[in-house]
Amino acid sequence: MTRVLFGLGNPGRRYAKTRHNAGWQVLDVLAARQDASFRRTKMLHGETADLTVAGHRIRLVKPASFMNLVGPVYLRALDIYDVDAEEALVLVDDFSLPLGRLRFRAEGSAGGHNGLKSVEQILGTQAYPRLKLGIGPAPVGARWADCVLRGYDAGQRRELPAMLDLAADACEAWIEHGLDTAANRFNQA
Repeated sequence: MTRVLFGLGNPGRRYAKTRHNAGWQVLDVLAARQDASFRRTKMLHGETADLTVAGHRIRLVKPASFMNLVGPVYLRALDIYDVDAEEALVLVDDFSLPLGRLRFRAEGSAGGHNGLKSVEQILGTQAYPRLKLGIGPAPVGARWADCVLRGYDAGQRRELPAMLDLAADACEAWIEHGLDTAANRFNQA
């Protein structure tokens, strides 16, 4: 069975190490675990890498669209890889969760996240699995948009590898055991 891990992020070097690209950063960890390489594909308008996890064929997808335009790339990935939305996990940064916290959800609102809004608009529903990656909290008085487009501070950079590894473990658990089991193991209060 094929599964898709769809990481939200913004293209370009300027955004590569920002909080908003946490989804891509987790995909990089998963690819590195199996020495997989991302390759550009015009058919999908993004980069993809192929893995095998627990007997499942896994497609990692990094859309080349900016965050607010990822919906059509997501829908195209579902079509190309012939998977339903339930078989595609969206990896998304979430400022309402402290750095390192993870939260699986089967559905829910976009919560102001433009990437999720784009996916929901193209699907016509809020029901699709996602893994929220804690990147918060926002500095007091800071604008949300400014924070997500900046890099991690020094303390967060020290914590980041552990969070990315944990999120990669969570993705593998979702692949092998499904959303409910993965959520029971990785969602934190």
